[in-house]
Amino acid sequence: MKIAVEGCMHGDLDNVYASLLHLQEVEKMKIDLLICCGDFQAVRNEKDLESLNVPPKYRTMNSFWKYYSGEKAAPFPTIFIGGNHEASNYLWELYYGGWAAPQIYFLGFAGIVKFGNVRIGGLSGIYKQNDYYSGHYEKLPYNEHDIRSIYHVREYDVHKLMQVQEPIDIFLSHDWPVGITDYGNVENLLRHKSYFEKEIMEGTLGSRAATDLMAKLRPSYWFSAHLHCKFSALVQHGDGGPLTKFLALDKCLPGRNFLQVVTYPFQQPKIFLELLLKLNLLRQLFESCRFSKLNQHQGLMIFTMMKNGLQSRRNLTQSSLELECVQILVMLSST
Repeated sequence: MKIAVEGCMHGDLDNVYASLLHLQEVEKMKIDLLICCGDFQAVRNEKDLESLNVPPKYRTMNSFWKYYSGEKAAPFPTIFIGGNHEASNYLWELYYGGWAAPQIYFLGFAGIVKFGNVRIGGLSGIYKQNDYYSGHYEKLPYNEHDIRSIYHVREYDVHKLMQVQEPIDIFLSHDWPVGITDYGNVENLLRHKSYFEKEIMEGTLGSRAATDLMAKLRPSYWFSAHLHCKFSALVQHGDGGPLTKFLALDKCLPGRNFLQVVTYPFQQPKIFLELLLKLNLLRQLFESCRFSKLNQHQGLMIFTMMKNGLQSRRNLTQSSLELECVQILVMLSST
């Protein structure tokens, strides 16, 4: 199976899809799936632009709306996570994941899907310590603070992913795991991005939450974006342990390294997206709390009580929590 990986989309679906169609023709191959590492900008209409945290000159419709409205059809099944430049009002409607448009699936704020035999997980947003332990208290219309905090990673979402027991093949995060530069060619990185040096030395370049998730999940591949450059690394988990191949990609611009195609073993039949709706108990707890209707302090109090209750059960498994896994097979296209 050929999986195309794209860095920051910035709403430019037309050019990304055109690049992949051209690549298919030139290389005589078939792309089975496109995954995007954030800043997707699923802007449906001009109202969505009010929830997009970008300078005014960048508040443009771009091309997602064409695929949402049906004017165009996505040529490949597409899976994406959120970044820090999103139509956050729309992605909040799909908090647990869902179809943003035909053939285009949002992984949610924290989610896992299975495409064929490939398990793909993802964490949306970027890490900011000040909001990490908060609930999702933001309300529309977003003020100047909430339009940023809405896409900041929350411990609650990370905690759900930390309970996953099954192997993950591919994981997506928008910002890089902290410390990933120790496992790649950091000298070459600094030749192109010298201003990263201070944060690398301080251990603040990237997401601490992503680092914890990588150590726990140990996926075969980890893809990121956000810093608008290409960087690869190879992480070995313990002596003789499994390897994680890390790759960060750039944004969609001419002459930039924004695309990579990887080959993954695939159990042939037709192309399916198998939605693994995991951790159903935690999902129901979240629904009952309705963080969106709580202020910041109340959301943190309820989250802390939930987290402490779960951590008291040392051997946390799906069976011990009576979690339910519902598999929904949705045929996207035939081969």
